[in-house]
Amino acid sequence: MSELALLGAELVAVTVLVFGLYFPRHRRRDLVVAYFAVNIGVLAVADALRTSGAGAGLGLGFALFGVLSIIRLRSTELDQHEVAYFFSALALGLLGALETSSIWRNIALMGLILVVLAIVDNRWVLGRYRQQIIVLDSIVTNEDELIRRLEDLLGAKVYSGRLLRVDLINDSTVVDVRYAGRPGKLIAPVSPPTYAGQR
Repeated sequence: MSELALLGAELVAVTVLVFGLYFPRHRRRDLVVAYFAVNIGVLAVADALRTSGAGAGLGLGFALFGVLSIIRLRSTELDQHEVAYFFSALALGLLGALETSSIWRNIALMGLILVVLAIVDNRWVLGRYRQQIIVLDSIVTNEDELIRRLEDLLGAKVYSGRLLRVDLINDSTVVDVRYAGRPGKLIAPVSPPTYAGQR
């Protein structure tokens, strides 16, 4: 009975993770399927290994996290916050399958994961801090001048502007910018327009 209760808690937790936290905030439909698949797959494998005695516990956890790391290394389309949700889905699956002396401990850990994500992935907490790739239509290599140009362009406090590429032929500078803007404020178009990957 306790195993069924833990399974039910795990299914509720992953549903809250995906439909309560991730999808309302980021709206990537394809990752909804991926998160459920990773979670249920890990839950099934971990439970099968636990009941068969083929190995579970810490070793299984490290093995599954290693698999996810490989997926991350081979993927170029996932942002860091999406990787965090992958790890959370995986962790929920492990907590739902691993044997414990009290199911309430595992349920409490599931709740902790959800609470932490609900707080840190919130636009009211870190929403004003942003990152953007900007292409400037001139060559700027002086750091102080670059920061001034970026602050004038963005109308925000720029914390760093890392040069990614300087094109001497086309007179352009590609910069990775970390800055703080006001929540809900979009960057106003400028002339000439400066978009990532486009002059």
